[in-house]
Amino acid sequence: MKVSDIFDYEYAIFDLDGTILDSSDVWSMVDEKFLSKRGIPVTNDYLEEIKKHNFESGAIYTVEKYGLKEDPKDIEKEWFDEAYKAYRDDIILKPGAYKFIKELVNKNVKLAVATSSDEILYKECLIRNGVYDFFDAIVQTKEVKRGKQFPDVYLEAARRIGGDPRKCLVFEDLYMAIRAAKTAGFTTVGVYDKANLDDIDKIKEISDLYIEEYI
Repeated sequence: MKVSDIFDYEYAIFDLDGTILDSSDVWSMVDEKFLSKRGIPVTNDYLEEIKKHNFESGAIYTVEKYGLKEDPKDIEKEWFDEAYKAYRDDIILKPGAYKFIKELVNKNVKLAVATSSDEILYKECLIRNGVYDFFDAIVQTKEVKRGKQFPDVYLEAARRIGGDPRKCLVFEDLYMAIRAAKTAGFTTVGVYDKANLDDIDKIKEISDLYIEEYI
């Protein structure tokens, strides 16, 4: 697949964090600050696993993994409060993303978002960056049965924009998410993000197309 082939597709689904939004540092900060406050060493295994979760399932996983005597709801709130200000005021789009998405819109490609993030975080951020109205649908993983290690959120996003997965692109920066989308027949575009350097060779190998930046 070539970069020019992207514009032959009628439908495209984008992840947010690390794919459209340059937000990976924020989530690393939230995770590391949370663990360090409790005297828990930060491990790559935890940081990789937590990427698969939304706030709710991630808090439950964290409580179970570390045997914390805390209410997962309190953990969700702590994470949210740390992230909210950054999304509201600071996080920007990855370089070239606005121009690229606008070009897809101009070519009448129907667009959706598939994200593990929460609307209260991403909505203001997307509005501030001028792309919120470009998307025909936004689906959160909490709206489907399973997380991004399964294709559920991409299938639901495709359903909402009326797209057959075989005619639909998925833009993602996570290896396990790209792999999940491929199992459902989507064409995948792996997107470079510094948070996923450990998996870059696997991402390049499994993706139908890999891009380091938006054209």
